[in-house]
Amino acid sequence: MSSYKDFKEKTLQNPEVKAEYDALQPEYDIIQAMIDARNSQHITQKELSERTGITQADISRIENGTRNPSLSMMKRIAEGLGMCLKLEFIPKQKI
Repeated sequence: MSSYKDFKEKTLQNPEVKAEYDALQPEYDIIQAMIDARNSQHITQKELSERTGITQADISRIENGTRNPSLSMMKRIAEGLGMCLKLEFIPKQKI
């Protein structure tokens, strides 16, 4: 039986799938950074909701990728986590 890593590697050999995967990477990076920051402080979505005034349902939707937060919403989340939001542009890697 093949592992997920093997499946992913094989699937990403398809140029169309790879392009879609790469296009979504920034969204997944933001989601993961938010989850990691919240978990590092050992706070729940509900606690973050109380700190930010953003509903727990919206925080959940952001974390599961079904809601695209605005920049101002991400700033409120960062503030609620006692952090600063940093956005940066980096050169694309040549493959």
